[in-house]
Amino acid sequence: MDDQIKTFKALSDATRLKIVWLLTNINEKICVSEIVEVLGEHQYNVSRHLKLLKNAKLVEEVKEGKWVFYYLTPIKNEFRQLIQEAIKTIPESQMNNEIHKCKILLAARDK
Repeated sequence: MDDQIKTFKALSDATRLKIVWLLTNINEKICVSEIVEVLGEHQYNVSRHLKLLKNAKLVEEVKEGKWVFYYLTPIKNEFRQLIQEAIKTIPESQMNNEIHKCKILLAARDK
């Protein structure tokens, strides 16, 4: 039950929930600087939130060159599947600004 408690604690913060929501809905790896810009948070805070999400096994990281990208941990059990489905039910309208900024950043990255 420790993993489930860590998951709920990790998602109990609005910033961490927004990070997981973004990763769920954009289905793309994103780096700390992109999350900082999208959420308007300080780099230190975003890094701290990502560390907590990583410890809760909700996100993983991969280093590509000088960048560290974060992505959702692949779903391996029914509990995580249900959590992911619950997060998907958060209306996009509540994250309009964030999703718009994120799409712009991702489009610029591809150029």
